[in-house]
Amino acid sequence: MRYNVLATDYDETLASGGQVAEATIAALEHLSKAGIKLLLVTGRELDDLLSVFPHPALFDLIVAENGGLLYDPHQRTCDALAPPPPPELAQRLRDAGVSPLGVGQVLVATREPHDVQVLEAIRELGLELQVIYNKGAVMVLPPGVNKASGLCAALDRLGLSRHSVVAVGDGENDHAFLRAAECGAAVADALPALRDACDLPLDGPAGRGVAELAEKLMAGELDELELARHHVLLGHDEGDEVRLPTYGLGLLVAGPSGSGKSTVTTALLERLVGDGYQCVIVDPEGDYAEYPGVTVLGDPDRVPSVDEVAHVLEHPGHSVVINLIGLQLRDRPAYFAELLPRLTGLRAKLGHPHWLVLDEAHHLMPAEVRHVPLQHPGDLGSVLMITVHPDALSPAALGLVNGTIAVGKEPESTLAAFATARGLDAPALPDGPGDIALWLDGTESGRRLTLAPARQERTRHRRKYAAGTMSKDKSFYFTGPEQRMRLRARNLHTFVELAEGLDHDTWLHHLRRGDYSTWIRDCLGDAELADEVAALERDEAADADSTRRRVADLIGARYTLPAEPTAFDPDHDDR
Repeated sequence: MRYNVLATDYDETLASGGQVAEATIAALEHLSKAGIKLLLVTGRELDDLLSVFPHPALFDLIVAENGGLLYDPHQRTCDALAPPPPPELAQRLRDAGVSPLGVGQVLVATREPHDVQVLEAIRELGLELQVIYNKGAVMVLPPGVNKASGLCAALDRLGLSRHSVVAVGDGENDHAFLRAAECGAAVADALPALRDACDLPLDGPAGRGVAELAEKLMAGELDELELARHHVLLGHDEGDEVRLPTYGLGLLVAGPSGSGKSTVTTALLERLVGDGYQCVIVDPEGDYAEYPGVTVLGDPDRVPSVDEVAHVLEHPGHSVVINLIGLQLRDRPAYFAELLPRLTGLRAKLGHPHWLVLDEAHHLMPAEVRHVPLQHPGDLGSVLMITVHPDALSPAALGLVNGTIAVGKEPESTLAAFATARGLDAPALPDGPGDIALWLDGTESGRRLTLAPARQERTRHRRKYAAGTMSKDKSFYFTGPEQRMRLRARNLHTFVELAEGLDHDTWLHHLRRGDYSTWIRDCLGDAELADEVAALERDEAADADSTRRRVADLIGARYTLPAEPTAFDPDHDDR
């Protein structure tokens, strides 16, 4: 289910003439029994609300005073979400004969045409306050306090995300409230401007509209509702934006090593995390160990437990990188098989995480795995899988894919490989500009796009290349001129250590052939470092000791190596 929270306005939304129909109460009770959290978000003062509404305990939390007050009807605790109004304001309005006049813990309220006296009093007293209107009501609140801010405070209290909320209202003061929710609905008798701006205009008025919304929520009809305002930017096609849905997407990013898969993923993640979607990045090779804005769990010496991951994810504001660089390749599918049900359980209970990102997805769900405990990407919001070889993925994992992004110089080949693995006809890919290709399910051809890059480039692969375990095909092998040895450098730290003990002939053999710069360029994807090393390789007069020292210095300047002395360190003491 996409939503696990229903937030509703009170007057002329839940209630009509101040009263809530029994059928509407029954619809809300049905939602509550199904595990849906209920929030009441109203402009009324709390005492006024409780005097007319006998079922406050139906709601998990109540936001009153148009976002100024948070009330827990079960604990009967009340917290002001902003400073109280200055006493002189209410007194000034009383002296001016303003009536009715309500003074709450945060809000001061009256009705039109007394907004004239309200604005005059605010100006004369030099107060920094805002005036909010709603169908003739005039509400005075501190800056930034509204139903949207109150909704966010309630969600934070419950550990829930606004991306799991459907909200419903009817008046001017509900615009920000509906906009803050993932899905905003308006009852049939709502103001025309609100119905025009909302995501879902309902057929029923007031309480009947809320009951209608509850029925749609329970039936899963809202899951497939197209919400273009939440789509994430991917790139441009001849100047037009191309965006992807943020729910129900099974996205595969595929292409050769060094072709730009991480660049695509980084761009999407930056925008998703920036918009408050909780992302879980399963990182088998340490590629995201320095990814900004997320909590990194695990390192080369420690694999995070599934319980640790689940605990951090209970707060929707924490996206997580699960660094599995310390886990053997053969053990990764089993770890993922344990992790996935916990994530789906969290999603069912809390409505988040929203995105599961699987780097090197074939390490987690290899072709030999016949069953994946995930029936639809929507069970985890959306799923993004990254791989070099689509055919190396489990058929069950490929069955989750409904969109493919191909990167590299030959995207046609990558799309064809995916189509073959799925038993589909390869799509046509028209000629044209672009650095990536997108193919969506149900279309006969792909389209070329220009990727909208991330605002901040991520420092890629630093820890994996420095101290992790690179795969055999990406490791460097010292063989010597006569192929008498085969010393594997699994990372840059090992490379520097092995180079220290090599005989001069072996070191120079690879140096003169350009093997070092080729490895750094092709397997590490670091063209800048490769160019610097290549310059040393071309210097035929340089000796083994000086070039070894210089290569070690260049690597150390760009990558964080473990703090262990080597013969290349000026302070090294080999006694």
